[in-house]
Amino acid sequence: MGSCIICGTSTDGRICSSHEEDVVFEFKGKHANQLTSGRFYRGTVDGYADFGVFVDIGDHVTGLLHRSEIDRRLESLTWEPGDTVYVQVKGVRDNGNIDLGWSIRQADREFRGALVDDPSSDEGTYLPDDTDEDDDPTPTVTTSSPDPEASSQDDDSQAESDDASESDETPDPTDAEPDRREGAKAESSTPNGGAVVTQEPAEETTETAETAETAESTEEQAADVERASIETLNDQVGDVVRLEGRIVGVRQTSGPTVFELRDESGIVDCAAFVEAGVRAYPDVEMGDLVRLDGEVRERRGELQIETEALVVLEDDDAATVSSRMDDAMDERARPPETELLADDDAVAAVLDDTRDAATAIRRAIIESRPVVVRHDATVDGYLAGAAIERAVLPLVREEHASSDAVYHYFDRRPLETVYDMDDATKDVTSMLSNRDRHDEKLPLMVFAGVGATRDSLDGFGLLDVYGAERVVVDAGTVDEGVADATDVLVTPDTDDATSATALASAVALHVNDGVREDLRHLPAASFWEDAPAEYVDLAADAGYKTSDVEHLQEAIALEAYYQSYEDKRELVEDLLFDDSESLVESISEQFREKLATEVETAEANLEERAEGGVAFAVLDTDSFTHRFDFPSTDILLDEVHRRNRDGSFVTLGVATDELHVRSTFDLDTRAVAEAARENVENAGIDARGGRDRIEFVAGERDAVVDAVVAAIADLA
Repeated sequence: MGSCIICGTSTDGRICSSHEEDVVFEFKGKHANQLTSGRFYRGTVDGYADFGVFVDIGDHVTGLLHRSEIDRRLESLTWEPGDTVYVQVKGVRDNGNIDLGWSIRQADREFRGALVDDPSSDEGTYLPDDTDEDDDPTPTVTTSSPDPEASSQDDDSQAESDDASESDETPDPTDAEPDRREGAKAESSTPNGGAVVTQEPAEETTETAETAETAESTEEQAADVERASIETLNDQVGDVVRLEGRIVGVRQTSGPTVFELRDESGIVDCAAFVEAGVRAYPDVEMGDLVRLDGEVRERRGELQIETEALVVLEDDDAATVSSRMDDAMDERARPPETELLADDDAVAAVLDDTRDAATAIRRAIIESRPVVVRHDATVDGYLAGAAIERAVLPLVREEHASSDAVYHYFDRRPLETVYDMDDATKDVTSMLSNRDRHDEKLPLMVFAGVGATRDSLDGFGLLDVYGAERVVVDAGTVDEGVADATDVLVTPDTDDATSATALASAVALHVNDGVREDLRHLPAASFWEDAPAEYVDLAADAGYKTSDVEHLQEAIALEAYYQSYEDKRELVEDLLFDDSESLVESISEQFREKLATEVETAEANLEERAEGGVAFAVLDTDSFTHRFDFPSTDILLDEVHRRNRDGSFVTLGVATDELHVRSTFDLDTRAVAEAARENVENAGIDARGGRDRIEFVAGERDAVVDAVVAAIADLA
């Protein structure tokens, strides 16, 4: 039995089963069948093919990273033959072919440890020798204005080990430097860094004179240590300083344990050494508020802290540090006053909420929390999500040197209808898995063009249980309870019509005003018809004629339909921001051709009805549409309704167990559902998925249609 190099629990070998995917392995075997599925391996690029990248994992052992496993376009990869890369072994086939998976971590320092996988050794896996270390986990410091180039250096575990130990032998516990904290009791049962120091007062014991002298010396030294902020460390090289902040990362190298410490001004790596590969301060966890004493050192132009003592703060001390960090973080994240894209009264009326939403997003970026944008799979939803994405990605690149940080710290996930328990369960499962397996922080959830209806309350409740912050940006009327279920709510509080994209663009500007020019055409494209003149003029100033905006709408609408659950990040970016006129024209032409064919069939099969002065056109969408091909029911009904409306006119699209409503006058679909429910019992009638869809049980379909027609006529 051994102990896990990450958590210290007893296990067979060097790594426990729950942390198997948190370390990177160097493969020393000679055959593919000696690899272990699920592990991450360091390899080198062998070459490219049309279908992926060949990666050498060991001598004469090569696997394929198929393009379907890569979270970006194959053509966008900058790997060259011989480059070091990191991949996951998905499986080894009977013929010896190796299936590889993508790794978002592309440096040793991004893993929590490193091991050698050597099938020929008695141990099977073991810590790499000092001479085998290629990466450089030399702790670095990042202040509020990080330099990506400076933070991109590779790690050198041997250098850290030498710096931390300063000798060729394991330090004697009796020679450990006394603890530097007031009232702290150091545990001397392990070498330097082997146990967490708590702040509990020492019990009265019969201490020796030597111990008393040590305690007195500790108090004297502690009095000499002044608290510093991370941003001032450049001027304190060689000094012993005290830092207070939160542990935001822990990784075990073959030498010291490296703690990432964040205070109100930045992040610094702090190396604590017990012995090679042994976890120092095993009780210190991610998220702990701590006080750390150590010497500021500089090597290869980078700063690091050599940890001398570390204490976990509790009660008032923890609250003081947390409050100080929160105030400083809010101040740093708060955006400056920003001019809106256009004169939109509805957007201007919620400017304070807009700034709150932008502050939440900017703070998540600073705190290295993923930002997940959920939006509906409509043109307005896609444009709203894309606006926020456009603003966030440059800031993520500035905050993180890793080339794949934009895929790790930002995700945009379309929704087919509303955000319900099914979607929330997927999100919670994903974020808990990422937290437990990779120490990833819980994300900030941003809802664009969705979230204002009561349909999302159950999903929001599940997110709240786990403490995932929620921001909603939606142009729809807010249902009761939504404001209490969200942390920030941006919705219009005037009668002036606007779109989710107009609101989201305002949020995006406050997140990052540097993308202003990129967003000017988006609000105009979010209105399917009757776009406000100020946004039409803004798009024209950006070089988009009315026909250009229409074609852009059509292209986004078509692509939003296919693989509606995928973000299609690169394709959407090409359509919206890369002046890909030929691409837009090609896709929009397909939109018009497919829609025209479907509308022709639908109009030939409309059932016309009249009741109470209201004209109705009823379309059986089960019988007279291709339900699994473009266009969607919503887009088809919108077009049919536009072509046939005159006076008081209602178009109904009736499927097996749902009914879509379009009207030329203001109509409360939920009031319609309530009235119909009184006339047809046990039919499960309810307005769901927004305000233009009514659900029911399939067996009462005909009765429900009649009841809905009657209810609309009464309410018109």
